[in-house]
Amino acid sequence: MKDILIIGVNGFTGRQILNDLSQQSKYKVTGSSLHADVQPANAANYRFIETDIRDFATTRQLFEAIRPDVVINNSALSVPDYCELHREEAYQMNVTAVEQLAHLCEAYGSRFIHLSTDFVFDGEAMQLYTEAHTPAPVNYYGSTKWKGEEKVAGICSNYAIVRVAIVYGKTLPGQHGNIVELVIKRLQEGKEIRVVADQWRTPTHVEDVSQGVSLLVESNANGIFHICGNDCLSIAEVALLVAQSMGADQSLIQSVTTDEMNEATPRPRFSGMSIEKAQSLLGYSPRSMEAGIKQIIGELNRPKV
Repeated sequence: MKDILIIGVNGFTGRQILNDLSQQSKYKVTGSSLHADVQPANAANYRFIETDIRDFATTRQLFEAIRPDVVINNSALSVPDYCELHREEAYQMNVTAVEQLAHLCEAYGSRFIHLSTDFVFDGEAMQLYTEAHTPAPVNYYGSTKWKGEEKVAGICSNYAIVRVAIVYGKTLPGQHGNIVELVIKRLQEGKEIRVVADQWRTPTHVEDVSQGVSLLVESNANGIFHICGNDCLSIAEVALLVAQSMGADQSLIQSVTTDEMNEATPRPRFSGMSIEKAQSLLGYSPRSMEAGIKQIIGELNRPKV
């Protein structure tokens, strides 16, 4: 039985990974987060330990108590605008804390699976980025995530860096929404929504991220893996696909340019990622964007018990 420590389990992606892995009898799972467990009713399937990973001494105690075979890190400051204005805090969470985790994983012989982002790229390539492309972030968030990747690769002998992009799915109460849920809500209310038509991503269903991470838990492969969707779409195309799937009024989708959106923090224009490596080495197989959207619509429309 493998002892697995999942950090950042109150977040959207971390909770999905926790729920999936804790259902498997071959794993003994411990979840950890900065704040109290958001779903304590599920505590029978896992152990929860509240921990601030920025505190090295406390985090070392966590490792000593668990002695994990695998550590999965979902913690990050991931809002680009916030990171741009709170650089010291972003660096501490996205770089310093990651470096500390990497040292502890190496000291305790733990495989380190660290989640990163497509925002490490500058978006100038206009082709699907592979794991071999050199990062060149255009904002401070992307810069800290790249530095975190470098810490992991430079310290750990057994690791996987998982780059994800626009993770979507049905959120839990108290969790931040995502682009698909936001568009559904606006369309249900009959409200217009402005979305950029000149930024392209490879959106990823949260269950597919969990699938990819689960495959890496059992894999001995080291390095970077792009775990994302197989459809490269503009944000406007995503919104239109949601409207089509709902049978909603597509005229409510207002496509604008990046310049017209006047975002405070620059984003890469194109950060679509290739999943060929994950497909060939891991057997990773994500659902289509259309299937993912329809799944969320079905879940949101399901009668509450």
